[in-house]
Amino acid sequence: MTGPIVAIVGRTNVGKSTLLNRLAGRRIAVVADLPGTTRDRIFASVSWQGRDLTVVDTGGWQTKPSTSLEQKVKRQVEAAIAQADVVIFLVDAKDGAIAADEEIADMLRAANKPIILAVNKVDSARRINQVADFYRLGMGEPIAISAHHNRGIDDLMNAVLASLPPRAADIAEPAGAKLAIVGRPNVGKSTLLNTLLGEERAIVHESPGTTRDSLDALIRWGDKEILLVDTAGIKRRGRASVGVDYYSLLRALQAINRCDVALLLVDASEFITAQDLHIAGHIIEVGKGLMVAVNKWDLIPEERRQEFKRGVEQRLRFAPYAPIIYISAKLGQGINKILPQAWEIWQERQKQIPQAEVDELVKQAVSSYSPPRTGSRRLRIVRAYQDESQPATFILEVNDPQLVHFSYQRYLENKLRQSFGFRGIPLKLIFTKAARKINKKIEVRA
Repeated sequence: MTGPIVAIVGRTNVGKSTLLNRLAGRRIAVVADLPGTTRDRIFASVSWQGRDLTVVDTGGWQTKPSTSLEQKVKRQVEAAIAQADVVIFLVDAKDGAIAADEEIADMLRAANKPIILAVNKVDSARRINQVADFYRLGMGEPIAISAHHNRGIDDLMNAVLASLPPRAADIAEPAGAKLAIVGRPNVGKSTLLNTLLGEERAIVHESPGTTRDSLDALIRWGDKEILLVDTAGIKRRGRASVGVDYYSLLRALQAINRCDVALLLVDASEFITAQDLHIAGHIIEVGKGLMVAVNKWDLIPEERRQEFKRGVEQRLRFAPYAPIIYISAKLGQGINKILPQAWEIWQERQKQIPQAEVDELVKQAVSSYSPPRTGSRRLRIVRAYQDESQPATFILEVNDPQLVHFSYQRYLENKLRQSFGFRGIPLKLIFTKAARKINKKIEVRA
């Protein structure tokens, strides 16, 4: 199901990126004391009380932007609000409710979206008394938080969850493989969809942002069915000039949340951009199958192609398991590889390995290469098995999860791939503390 989008909105330097980092549980947004550090949205998948969310950081809102960059940031903030299911309106307890906050409040009221008012930087008893000042914004009861010190976050997120639309669990999704075609505007997503379908199912035009709504299409391939989800160049009707790239990104995130396999389409004439890598990272983060198609391959001269391929592989080195195909959607070159590859990845995602085989493989891996010591202690893996409820997820019961080094985790992942495949699928290894009685048994045997 599509995960709801929660946008964090506020003026500059109120702590939006710090809050995103706190919710994500790691430092993924640039945080600095200088106003205006965040220029483009950073997003993160967040699971809170079993509800999966996509939380989006935005640039600082300015009512009267004085530069073209500030104007662009303002338009993108407006786009974030328009696409969000819930908006967290973040203000600063140190400054109190200032005129800029009142202007943002007026803009948010007009958006007709659920708004949660969060007062950040409430780091002392004195500042708690200042929270009442924010009632005059007319945005409901303010929630006191400190993103930096992790205070009030539970209250904030409980309010967010209470404002979300009902779960879409009862909405019927087609059975079988679902393939999302995702990427930046104007890389050829609609052209690819039309070529795969053999008909003009989506509007295709050279200007970015032509497709205004995502389009689903069911394609029958042999005795198989694949649901294609197209997210080309998204923009809202009547809002053609506002945040086109950002609409595309948000719709891509929604499509990724729905799909089994995501085909990331990139433009060979522009190589692989930072936005392409952001989207690939989200696909991996939410555990979907990943394949990359380099479109407009016909524009790359023959003598440059091998060097180009090496550059692509280097750029995508964080996902070496993802197949890369080179196509021309316009000319139909390489298109016949897409559906078979997507189907293979979908099948890999359904794969369940018997517990005994997983456990034996991990024990053999440990026997071949022991975990490194941390001080006087060494990681011990008691039991390993595949989680039946989550695709390509493995549970490893260990003596102490804090002893797991990133390099050893990667070693185990490589061993699992060598034996069991999972081509195109990000593996998730979860290390949990083994039950004490099991640890005692291991100590006796040792």
